[in-house]
Amino acid sequence: MTVHALEAARRLAPRLAARAADHDRDGSFPVEDFHDLREAGLFGLMVPRELGGMGATFAEYAAVATELARGNGASALVFNMHASVTGALGAVTEELAEALGVPDEALAARDRLLRAAAQGSWYAVAMSERGAGARLSQLTTVYEPVDGGYHLKGSKTFCSGAGHADGYLVAARSAVDQSVVSQFLVPAGPAGLIVEPTWDSLGMRATASHDLHLDVTVPADRLLGGVEGLALVVAQLMPHWLVASYAAVYVGVARAAVDAAAEHLNARNLAGLPAVRARLGRADAAVAAADLVVAEAARRVDEAPGDAETNRWVWRAKLLAGTTAADVAASMLEAAGTSATRRGHPLERLYRDARCGSLHPATSDVCADWLGIAALGGDPDHDGSAPRW
Repeated sequence: MTVHALEAARRLAPRLAARAADHDRDGSFPVEDFHDLREAGLFGLMVPRELGGMGATFAEYAAVATELARGNGASALVFNMHASVTGALGAVTEELAEALGVPDEALAARDRLLRAAAQGSWYAVAMSERGAGARLSQLTTVYEPVDGGYHLKGSKTFCSGAGHADGYLVAARSAVDQSVVSQFLVPAGPAGLIVEPTWDSLGMRATASHDLHLDVTVPADRLLGGVEGLALVVAQLMPHWLVASYAAVYVGVARAAVDAAAEHLNARNLAGLPAVRARLGRADAAVAAADLVVAEAARRVDEAPGDAETNRWVWRAKLLAGTTAADVAASMLEAAGTSATRRGHPLERLYRDARCGSLHPATSDVCADWLGIAALGGDPDHDGSAPRW
């Protein structure tokens, strides 16, 4: 990736920030933000160069996501979903494809989806379900083979960008073998794909994370990888896209909270108070530390993806980013005072957005448990009391 992507993110962040309050208040989707992302070519960020994209590394994605989140965390969060789809698809090397048994026709279908992303298509993720969360092993959405493809039926929740994306990455369980979980890229538009507007949340209100109901048939080439049962395998091989990609977003939200607090305090002539300065100093250090952990995790992902020590850094990054964002935003709100709690104040919105970081899968408690098992010498992917995925 050239510096173009990071420069584009920094250029777009003020535009995203200028629109953020209105979309947060109305719970409306920031269509203009995604027009700007498309025009900047950022939908092709994770697409390999040979397919028309920027060929970014995971570390470069993290840097871009952090900058976008300094503008609007909600837009950065939806962008993260698209990047996770394209990033995971683009990371399937010839060696990995051979090891997984991915047929040539599936790789060709994968390349078509990635080329479309480089040309401006963007994809949402439809994985979570009511009662199951994001645990792939607990899904109730099912699929079965039919002439020419597969039929999918079920309901998803927390589908960020629902009703606006060009396609949805849908995880579903085989109706034939309940232990098999596969993923499909379902195009937007079929009559059996219905968006139910359910999203009215505490934070990240502009993500349009509505429910998605499916009763659709897709062509055979929409089975990602061309082999059934790869979803859980990919979750083990690429936990960074399921866990740590959120981390960069919440580091950006935390940094935005520090920036907003500094602006507010200077405007109110409160910067002379030692207690206020101390809060900003601690917040600055905490955000810098979380940023370094995310950067280290990303560096390791690029150098040794799936390695045991890499994965420990991935889970550390998610844990620290979520808790740091919530703690920093709360402290900045206290430093700014009651006037910053009014609806429409940037810190009031950032406080609510930051609180969501610990709740995304894997939640902070799950991350801490995973890391605790690893520290005790166990296998955190299998020794927990509940299945991770």
